[in-house]
Amino acid sequence: MAVNTQFSIAVHIMAGLACQRGRNITSATLAASVNTSPSFVRRILAKLSRAGLVETATGKAGACWLAKDAKDISLLDLYAAVDAPKAFSIHNYTEQKACPVSCHIKTALQKALGKTQKAMEASLAGISLAQIVSDVKQR
Repeated sequence: MAVNTQFSIAVHIMAGLACQRGRNITSATLAASVNTSPSFVRRILAKLSRAGLVETATGKAGACWLAKDAKDISLLDLYAAVDAPKAFSIHNYTEQKACPVSCHIKTALQKALGKTQKAMEASLAGISLAQIVSDVKQR
């Protein structure tokens, strides 16, 4: 099963920008921190820019910086910006008509997992980037 790490990388990038507030940071600098390629970081930055969370300058002297104060950016903002996958997904196997569980499990799971997703998103909404940065600086 493939794992999507864009959310955690977006948080990493944004924490890096917040820690360097007031400085223009390049995608290469951020990529070194994340230990990934600058082109991957730029793809994440493009999503964060479209969401109004970062501003960027392109070209040889290209750089990026936070578009808002870290206290005004929630983890839910980042989760939505990178279009992270839902916490759980339901299998797409064909129903077995002879089995009542098979015929109704997806509906039951959708209801339960929908509640779980909402709770997770509410939790992310209550955590600011500033809190993450504070935790990073304490370690």
